[in-house]
Amino acid sequence: MKDLVPAWIDGALRPVGKLEAHQRGLRHKAVSVFVMRGPETLIQRRALDKYHTPGLWANTCCTHPLWDESPADCAVRRLREELGITGLYPAHRDRIEYRADVGNGLIEHEVVDLFIAEAPANLKVAPNPEEVAEVKWVDLYELNAQVKRRPERYTPWLRIYLAEHSERIFGTVATS
Repeated sequence: MKDLVPAWIDGALRPVGKLEAHQRGLRHKAVSVFVMRGPETLIQRRALDKYHTPGLWANTCCTHPLWDESPADCAVRRLREELGITGLYPAHRDRIEYRADVGNGLIEHEVVDLFIAEAPANLKVAPNPEEVAEVKWVDLYELNAQVKRRPERYTPWLRIYLAEHSERIFGTVATS
């Protein structure tokens, strides 16, 4: 059931191809992780060959659980696959829902389990170039200011998280 994500069709949760879920704008499960280092968060610029939102900055890790995978296991798996981060076990923070146009006729309509983790001082990050073009640590308040100045550089979901769910994710409102 690889590449099948849990999506709701006619009120029932069913395994659906990830691309199909986005093409049809189906409500589906997702996972987002924020790795923190004090007031900073690790963000990634998506690889240039991603099928949607290539080259845009996003939170540390954002993905879809496989059909038979728990959100917590998914968070750990994708930190490893996207960023080479191991030994970090993010804590579940909240669940939110959003819908956003991500370009090329694709829609993200996600029910997102949000996770947060504090990075140890010696955290090693080794981005997978098929997934991630680059990473950087950025202060939350500065990130919010950058997103407001140049929203086109950031994924729709990161803009939504900061504008509408900052307190639920970070325990504070990330405004500048």
